[in-house]
Amino acid sequence: MTLEQKIKSVIRDVEDFPKLGILFKDITPLMLDPQLSNEIADTILSELKEIRIDAVCAIESRGFLYGMLLANKLNVPFIPVRKKGKLPGETMEFTYELEYGSSTVEVHLHDVKSGWNILIHDDLLATGGTAAAAAEIMHKLQAKVAAYAFIVELTFLGGKEKLNSYTDKILTLAKY
Repeated sequence: MTLEQKIKSVIRDVEDFPKLGILFKDITPLMLDPQLSNEIADTILSELKEIRIDAVCAIESRGFLYGMLLANKLNVPFIPVRKKGKLPGETMEFTYELEYGSSTVEVHLHDVKSGWNILIHDDLLATGGTAAAAAEIMHKLQAKVAAYAFIVELTFLGGKEKLNSYTDKILTLAKY
């Protein structure tokens, strides 16, 4: 069985969450299997082994789950991307448009060093808005997006196309 097949066999579909008409891909069952979780992290790192990564930047909140594991395995800093107002220190933020309204994400201003190569990780790539916002913050802080890594991609939403301008290294393990 391929890794994609393993992931798809474990991910749970939740209908009408978080709102009516949405089929939510729940990755939390993956974490019940430490072997599979390690295989996911090791595969991401293997696919990106030719890229210098100075830090892992992961998106709130499910991105934190594997983002910290990736950072630890790489022995590099872990940088959380949080929703506005969740970080206590001085921050750099970016506001982006959603289907209805807007959202703002931020990172601690001094966590990212100029010139760093950043791996941006999240559990799922949908429209790409939040991942692009994280990249915009990295650019403002004079860091480079070396790669993106996602466990799941909802290809029909076209998020990957939004991220191509930041890097051509966009890894997804299971596509729907």
